[in-house]
Amino acid sequence: MDRVRVRSWVGTTVFLLLAPGVVAGLVPGLISGWRIPWSGGWASPVAVVAGAGIAAGAVVLLDAFVRFARADGTPAPPAPTAHLVVVGPYRHVRNPMYLAVLAIVLGQALLCGSWGTLVYAGVVLVAVVLFVLGYEEPTLEAEYGDEYRDYRRHVRGWVPRLRPWRPAATGPGRTEGPVG
Repeated sequence: MDRVRVRSWVGTTVFLLLAPGVVAGLVPGLISGWRIPWSGGWASPVAVVAGAGIAAGAVVLLDAFVRFARADGTPAPPAPTAHLVVVGPYRHVRNPMYLAVLAIVLGQALLCGSWGTLVYAGVVLVAVVLFVLGYEEPTLEAEYGDEYRDYRRHVRGWVPRLRPWRPAATGPGRTEGPVG
């Protein structure tokens, strides 16, 4: 493995543990105490729905992180990929990692019956939307130009497309090769 690839995987793993790990794992756990108040424990319908949300969020989150590492970068703003990542879950929605984190937090709120965690999810949502609008989207547009504008025109930020977007032209970030 070359130095760039190792740095990408290490950076992505560290970022995963520090950002989503804290936002979607540690803080909700501290708020709720991870207590499951439902009679029937994990077999209750509420626990099944909550667990499905948490699991789906975790799968999407991990998939998105792997795609960044494969693109020789990280999701962290200081160490971006060389090309726009528009494959996998990014073909359906521009912000799959944020939506995955919210699914994990909301799943924990439901699983633990925690109003505090539900309020926290709302705070996270507001903070993320403000970050995306105020920093992330302008930065992506400045960094990737027409490629990002075309992507933004076709893929919504918060409501996933049912059918994956397929870019008209193949560019460096639009391949199905190592990035896909």
